[in-house]
Amino acid sequence: MAFWSVREELSRINRLRRSYYELLRDELDQFMLDYALLNSYLKFLSHGIPYPFVEKRELKPRARIPTKEYDLHNTFLVLFVEDTIPSVHKKYIRFFNVNKTTKTNLIRGKALPLPEHFDRNQKFFDSVHFYDFLKILLPVDYALLIQRDPASRLQGRYQLTHFHVRIDWPIADAAEDLARGLRYISKDLYEKGDRYAELVQKKFFEYYGLPVMVGGRRTAAIVAAQYLKRIPCISTIYVGSSESRSLIRISERGVAKAILMPLEEDELNSICNANKMASRTFKQNYVVARDGKKSICIFQATYAYTNWSRPPDDGKLREINPDVNWLTVGQEHILPKPGVMKYPPLPTSLIYT
Repeated sequence: MAFWSVREELSRINRLRRSYYELLRDELDQFMLDYALLNSYLKFLSHGIPYPFVEKRELKPRARIPTKEYDLHNTFLVLFVEDTIPSVHKKYIRFFNVNKTTKTNLIRGKALPLPEHFDRNQKFFDSVHFYDFLKILLPVDYALLIQRDPASRLQGRYQLTHFHVRIDWPIADAAEDLARGLRYISKDLYEKGDRYAELVQKKFFEYYGLPVMVGGRRTAAIVAAQYLKRIPCISTIYVGSSESRSLIRISERGVAKAILMPLEEDELNSICNANKMASRTFKQNYVVARDGKKSICIFQATYAYTNWSRPPDDGKLREINPDVNWLTVGQEHILPKPGVMKYPPLPTSLIYT
C-alpha cells in the first residue's frame, strides 16, 4: 500500500531532493526530541514539580493511557512534506494566504514574541535562525506546515510556509479511506452497519498507535497522516501532547514514540554490557539528566504492522477481527543525546521487562 515512489523509481533530481529532505529530517528529529522531551523536563524542574515519566506499559500496543494532562509539557503539531501540497487540498489541509508566515500575518497574531527586526528569510530551512523561528511558532494552536518552497523549481529549498493550519478532514472519512485500502470495506464506511463502522474507526486509531478517545492534536496528526497519502511523496508528522508526554513521529516508515525513561544502575550496566560500551561513554553520550540515583535517557519504541493491518495478498475483502492487534513493538532503542554525532541508537528490550 505504498503511496510514494521508492528511491529507485525517482528521477535523479528527485533522488537528490529525497536525500536533502532526509538530511533535513534528521536535523529536525534532533530538534523535536530536544523541544518535546528535554525542554519539557526542564520546565517541570524549574517549577519544582516532579516530571511525570511515562510508564513502560503505556508504550504497549492498545495500552490504556492515563487521561491526565500536564500543562508544563510542550504541545505541538508539525507537518513536514517532501514536496509542495497542491492547492486543491486546501479544503481539508487549511493553508491560505491569511495564515502564511508573512510579517503581516505574524504580527496580527499578537501572542507571538517576534523579534523587533523580523528577518523574512528565517522561515527557510537553510537559514541560521530557522530553529529560533520554529520555536516561536510551535506553541501556536493547530499545525505548522513545512514544505518545499513553491517558487523553487530545481533546488529542494524548504520553508515553514504556514502556521495555524487546521486539519478538517472528518475522522470517519480517514477511517473509511484506511479500511478501503486494507480491504475491510469495498466502498462505504457504513456498508456493513453502524457497529462495524464504529469498529473501523477504533481500528483506525489503533493503526496509528493511539487510544480511540485521545485529544485534538494527536487526532489531527493521524487524520493528516492518512490524508497526506493522497500526495505522491513522503511526509513526516511530529506531535506532542500534554497527556502522552512523548514525541510521536509518523512517517512512511510507520509510527514511533520517544519518551524520557529513568534507568536504574543495573539496567544501565546491562545495556552497556549488551552493546560492549563503557559505562562512562554511555553516560557522556546517552544520559540527558539525573534523577537521584537514576539516569534519564531518551527511549524510542518503533511499531510494526501485523498482517491484519496490511493489505491482503489476494486482494479479497475480509472482516475485521476486533481481538487481533494491528500493531506490535518492532524495535526499541536508547537514543543518543540530541546533537551527538558519533554514537548510534542502542537496541534494547525494556517495554516487556
